[in-house]
Amino acid sequence: MKLRSLIVATFVLLVLAGTLYWSGHRKGSEETVKASADAPPAILKLDQSSITKVEMKNKDAEPIVLAKGDSGSWQIQEPKPFNADQSSVLDMLSSLSSLTSERVVENKNSDLARFGLDNPTLEVDVTAKDNKTHQLLLGDETPTGGAVYAMVAGDPRIFTMATYNKTSIDKSVNDLRDKRLITENADKINQLQLIRKNQEIEFGRTKDGWQILKPKPLRADSVQVGELLGKLADARMDLSAPQQGSKEIAAAAAHAAPVATAKVTDQSGTQELQVYKDKDTYYAKSSVVGGTYKVDSSLGQAVDKSLEDFRNKKVFDFGYNEPTKIEIHNGSKAYFLIRSGEDWWSNGKKMDADGVEMLLSDLRDLEASKFVDSGFGQPSMELVVSSNDGKRVEQVSISRSGAGFIAKRESDPTLYYLESGSVNGIQKAADDLKPAVKAPK
Repeated sequence: MKLRSLIVATFVLLVLAGTLYWSGHRKGSEETVKASADAPPAILKLDQSSITKVEMKNKDAEPIVLAKGDSGSWQIQEPKPFNADQSSVLDMLSSLSSLTSERVVENKNSDLARFGLDNPTLEVDVTAKDNKTHQLLLGDETPTGGAVYAMVAGDPRIFTMATYNKTSIDKSVNDLRDKRLITENADKINQLQLIRKNQEIEFGRTKDGWQILKPKPLRADSVQVGELLGKLADARMDLSAPQQGSKEIAAAAAHAAPVATAKVTDQSGTQELQVYKDKDTYYAKSSVVGGTYKVDSSLGQAVDKSLEDFRNKKVFDFGYNEPTKIEIHNGSKAYFLIRSGEDWWSNGKKMDADGVEMLLSDLRDLEASKFVDSGFGQPSMELVVSSNDGKRVEQVSISRSGAGFIAKRESDPTLYYLESGSVNGIQKAADDLKPAVKAPK
């Protein structure tokens, strides 16, 4: 009897559990359907990669026509041919291809004038690879603001769409133009020329950085050359200024004094940028795009530099690479250091790491305060630093000159004038070298 009661109770429990599950499942399904029905429908849902042409007709501006070339890059065809800013175009297309509404105002329009759609503020015609065109119309703002009326040709519905969505697609030519004045990739530029007044400086890229080629071969400060190249690569038209590229700007620039001409070369060819200055205003003309444009003052200051600004004043090139051998001869004193793994050794003794690091820091920082043409005499100190696993060996001779010193690198005629403090610092750091203290057992 008890067994029969238990079976009945179990059966009843299973029935109740099934009923509750079905009820909850059905309720959840109904809520999902309701939520889906209440969700505002998409205005446009397109495959962005398939779009090949966009025509934008703003009633307050000239029509803009964008077309994708065979290479996949976008160009502005109208109102004038311009290179397009690929990032700006793709951002606009991303918004356009997945345009969502806030709600449907009417399922079947009867009077377009009520919504400003009989004479839309913006018409966007989007053409895909299959030559099918989708026409988007945007009308007046809604009475409460924050949204505009929208519809798609061939669809009887009228939507409201957030104003920020309109802003993301309602772009001007200046918004979509490529504003770069130099379009070559800075990382691939292998030659740079700077023509300033009566001086021409030419730089060539090497595996270790940059080298001055003209007016004569000299060591270049690769950081300074890199900063110049960066400013050229970042040079942009200031299209916020009125009448940029127009005759008025060209006339204003005609009275400006030439600052410098920069030429950059990669495998594809050479591009040129001419920079002018009138009082505190800088202008530029580029071989990439026609017209004269106002540019940022930082560009003008970057090209307004002399040969001395680009020369490498550092005596050693090893930089932050860890040397493998250091040799110093200072009068009757001689110091020999060899690195093995993380440790430095001298005459079979492991050396104090802090002392060696102090010497390395002074050698790295050894820098000319100026360049001189003469004054190098009998060397009082010889420095030899090996780095890059012995592939780079730098030998420097130093002689006293008045209150300071003059340094000369092996096989380099350049004379580096050194302040006495920097040389004295190396001498002291070498004298202070000592063996490492053995850890107590």
